[in-house]
Amino acid sequence: MRRFAALYEALDGTTSTNARVDAMAAYFASVPAADATWAVFLLAGGRLGRIVPLAELRAMAARQAALPDWLFEACYQTVGDLAETIARVLPEPGRSDERSLAAWITTEILPLRDAPPESRGQVVQDWWQALAGTERFLLNKLLTGGLRVGVSRQLVVRALARTSGLDPRLLAARMIGFTELEPVPDAGRFEALIRPPSAIDREASRLPFPFFLAHPLTGSTNELGTCSDWQMEWKWDGIRAQLVCRHGGSWLWTRGEELISERFPELQAAALTLPEGTVLDGELLCWASGAAMPLPFATLQTRINRKRIGARLLADAPAILLAYDLLESGGRDLRACPLAQRRAALERLFAGQPADAPIRLAPLLRAATWAEVNGLHGSAGAHGVEGLMLKRLASAYGIGRTRSDPRGDWLKLKLEPMSVDAVLIYAQAGHGRRAGLYTDYTFAVWSNADDGERRLVPFAKAYSGLTDAEIREVDALVRRHIRERFGPVRQVEPLLVFEIGFEGIARSTRHKSGIAVRFPRMLRWRRDKPAAEADTLAALQRLLPGDGQPANR
Repeated sequence: MRRFAALYEALDGTTSTNARVDAMAAYFASVPAADATWAVFLLAGGRLGRIVPLAELRAMAARQAALPDWLFEACYQTVGDLAETIARVLPEPGRSDERSLAAWITTEILPLRDAPPESRGQVVQDWWQALAGTERFLLNKLLTGGLRVGVSRQLVVRALARTSGLDPRLLAARMIGFTELEPVPDAGRFEALIRPPSAIDREASRLPFPFFLAHPLTGSTNELGTCSDWQMEWKWDGIRAQLVCRHGGSWLWTRGEELISERFPELQAAALTLPEGTVLDGELLCWASGAAMPLPFATLQTRINRKRIGARLLADAPAILLAYDLLESGGRDLRACPLAQRRAALERLFAGQPADAPIRLAPLLRAATWAEVNGLHGSAGAHGVEGLMLKRLASAYGIGRTRSDPRGDWLKLKLEPMSVDAVLIYAQAGHGRRAGLYTDYTFAVWSNADDGERRLVPFAKAYSGLTDAEIREVDALVRRHIRERFGPVRQVEPLLVFEIGFEGIARSTRHKSGIAVRFPRMLRWRRDKPAAEADTLAALQRLLPGDGQPANR
């Protein structure tokens, strides 16, 4: 644990990409394979899940620190992070534990999940007595399931490439599924990750390829050269997915590397008609038969969030996969081929396919000039999509957000977000680097209550969009205008107005406002607008899509 704690401190103590890669590479090269496996798992975003309930952990810590509940809560509110609070308030350890990261996780932490609550308290308190500082903090993060190191998967791949001498593209492909807990990570998994390439690298036939990602277009389309060199598609509001068909089976993977095959049985059945050795890249959507556009994203979420899919849900949320790229055909990897060649092969694959098939060909858009492309972009909202995708016809299928030239080969032109001006009414301290600052906000709009009184109704939470200087300024204002305290949450006088942007909006029975918005963030601080002039719930409701119609933008 000590060596991983030193790595964590090195990563947390710098913003230099090269320094972070250096630190990870040195760690991988110097620790046993079992420790390296767990480090890759955690650094790449793997989660153990919550081992001990938060309330139980807080009670244990307060007892061991001999603090009354009110004082422990005050410490927590000041620090802003439970794991760090516990690490700081506990007495110094009485001994030192030299066990490795792998030993801690496999022999201590994971078995605790099944231990009876009455025995967990003494076990955890004994652990706290054996660890100090960052090691104790990391233990707490692992117990709560909240460890986030702050490095990207691509940086982990770069560090592994430096350690092993392997091609980063090969490592990225092998990393697919590495953050799964089943089977439990062990030394063999790391050794397989960094072994020299061989014919058995594709033995895990269910795995997809690393996804190729697009860059936002930052300049004008006129800077992209000849329009005919590009392929144009709608940017669908669904879930990016790969359908893998190999060795008589089929697997559906999301871009987040979640295996969701069993939640879409109609796609599994349709995949049986595809040739052996086929891998499709596309968009997962819910689309009613005969409809002109897909159902709202919220409908698709009902499929994603269910483990059991019944007949009624299949009827209410019929799913399709719109395929827009062919990555493997007949077992042959096509990713290095130009997009134009891959698209032609994809069209041959779907020739004669019914238009309403569960797996269908994504349509292309036709435009002879960039002015026509810009016109299509402006009409995207009327088609129920998020914008346009531009893909260079000569481009290979890369890994992540890579660039073969300064402009990029895959570009996205998203619509401007919908927005309303809303009032900040609740604030909560952030975590990690933001601990101690009020950075997580709840926003509300005005609504007329049944008694005719005008009230603020909360509708969204947001924490991104402000500069560091603005965050410090808002934090100071929040502290001066606190009305009430609810645990770590502060009710704030309704003084601050922000423009809140979001990508989608839908009706919701789970929210007090009756509305749920997608990807809310702060677009700007409306210093020019008093709270009384913020938008209303009626203004939000006017943005809701009508039956079968897209949301207004």
